Order: sequence, then structure tokens, then C-alpha cells
Amino acid sequence: MSVLPLVFTSGWASGINAYAVVLLLGLLGATGVSDDVPGALQRPDVLIVAGVLFLCEAVADKIPYVDTVWDAVHTVVRPIAGAVVGALLAGQHGSLPELAAGAVGGSAALLSHLVKAGTRMAVNTSPEPASNIVLSLAEDLGVAALIVFAIFHPLAAAIIAGTLLAAGIAVVVFLWKRVRAFLRRRRERRRGLSPQPRPFP
Repeated sequence: MSVLPLVFTSGWASGINAYAVVLLLGLLGATGVSDDVPGALQRPDVLIVAGVLFLCEAVADKIPYVDTVWDAVHTVVRPIAGAVVGALLAGQHGSLPELAAGAVGGSAALLSHLVKAGTRMAVNTSPEPASNIVLSLAEDLGVAALIVFAIFHPLAAAIIAGTLLAAGIAVVVFLWKRVRAFLRRRRERRRGLSPQPRPFP
């Protein structure tokens, strides 16, 4: 079977949490659970760096507004990670050109990253922090579950990832007013024109 479904799923997951994808794939390969993981992802130094960065993201991703800054920084990192993982997977299997696999993985990662960043902007318009924590935990668990599932059932996992991506795009479109409100507030803070509190009636 072509490695394309696994490449697409890992790309989608990289757009949400690239470090979790690298860490989880590396551990699945290093422990012998799967023979489909490239050796480059199983190296101890790669696992250590991915583990440390995953812990950093696990904290930053749950703090309102800090998560948006983190997402902005990773607008380049996540698509590159998705492309690299896709190319490595293609090189491991030899059933798909590495350049094509990199393009698929990077594109899927970019789209899912934009969905995640847009959703977080909308969530940050709410005053309470619990929604950020719940959403972040759901993303982390979803990425872990789908990556493990993809190792054993790549086609089914790719269908699920594609469905989640389409649903995410629809949610961002639906919440676009909140995203615009978030961007407007951020511009006002940068200009030092934070909105004045409304007077009591």
C-alpha cells in the first residue's frame, strides 16, 4: 500500500502539534511497535529534543494569548515538520517520491495549523481560560490517538484526518467574527488604545 495516507495523517497532526508527532513516531519505532518509522526519527537526540519541545508546547498551548503567540512562531515550523516527516516516511517505504510526500505533508500541516490558530483566536475572545485548556488537551489526545491508529490503519486514519480538517475549516469560517474581534483587540493593544470599560447604567 502507498505511504500517502500515513504521510497525509502525519502532516495533519504536525500542523497541530509537530513535536508530539515526531516524539510519538520515534517512540513507536524505537520500541519496535512499528517498522514503518524512519531511523532518523528514532535517534535518541531527536527524541530528547522533541520531548523537551513537546513539554514547552504543552504549557504554552494552554495559556490564553500565549498560545496565539506560540502559533504565530510555529507558522513556519509546523509545515516544515510535516514536510520533513512526510519525506522521511516516503524514503522509508519507497512507494512515493520524497518531494511529493514532502509537499503533501507540508500542505496538510499548513492547513491544519491555520485551522488551529484561527480556532484559538476565536476561543481567546472568551474571558475564561478553561476553554483553552480543554481544547489543547483534546488536540493533544486527538493527535496521539490518530498517529497510533495511522500506524496500523493508515487509510482509515487519513479519512478521519481529512474529515477533521474539513470540519475545522468550517468551524473557523463559522467563528470568523470572533477571529476578527480578536485581531481588532490585538491591534488596539499594540496602539495603546485598549477599549474603555463601559460605565454602569
